[in-house]
Amino acid sequence: MLNSNETNATQATPSAEANQSNSGQFAVHQSPPSMWPDFMTGQLEKPVRVLLVDDDPHMRRVIAQELMADERTLLVAQATSVREGRKAIKQHDFDVMLVDLNLGDGEGFELIEYLKSHRPAAEAIIISIMENDDQVLHAFEVGATGYLVKNSWFGNYPQAVLQVANGGASITPNLARRLLQRFDHGSAAAPAAAAPAEAKEPVQAAAEHEPERLSAREKEVLRMVASGYTSAEIGTQLQISALTVNTHIKNIYRKLQVRTRAQAVRFASLRGLF
Repeated sequence: MLNSNETNATQATPSAEANQSNSGQFAVHQSPPSMWPDFMTGQLEKPVRVLLVDDDPHMRRVIAQELMADERTLLVAQATSVREGRKAIKQHDFDVMLVDLNLGDGEGFELIEYLKSHRPAAEAIIISIMENDDQVLHAFEVGATGYLVKNSWFGNYPQAVLQVANGGASITPNLARRLLQRFDHGSAAAPAAAAPAEAKEPVQAAAEHEPERLSAREKEVLRMVASGYTSAEIGTQLQISALTVNTHIKNIYRKLQVRTRAQAVRFASLRGLF
């Protein structure tokens, strides 16, 4: 297993200490230049800790440099295989795992399942050269909250880490668009497909098998969750508080009988609930 200290020679040097804005509400970071609210996870004094698992040394170096160049993220360890990844999960404290889908001795899916049983509070993001919709959905099924395509123009590893650490999901825009198109197609096909079954089934039995209907606002929130927005970002766009957004998300969980955002998105996609 590679420790983050072993790669310091190849990692970018973090920028100078960030200045605080006059209002005290936002931290201004020089590398990259951005506004970052003080109340969000990922601050200079407590960056988001990351475990990186990838068997490609060049890709690992690129991602490590990006993470170390952003003062809001901290690379704590690296691994090159499923076996090393399991060791790292047990030995290191971290918040987010970036894991390659195809490792020499197995798949990243295995490490996500292992992560969820040993560090359930940690988040996982798949990084892959593949952009297969079924793989994306399976990644969410096993517990990932992000899926990034290597060498994508939209790929930003620190931003993805920060998104999932703050309760959001992270996928590239073209993947989000394709998944939303699947939702739209599922929504159009659902009434026609459901009609014969409803005609044969008693009303009471049908009610037992169907999830409770989502409200228009809950559907809107779930669409934004599927697009990778955090609760704070959803609240800003809908002009409601993050607390209200989280209440909507809890109601979505209850109605769909799921426990995570990824499961909610997957369930809604399969059932055409949008």
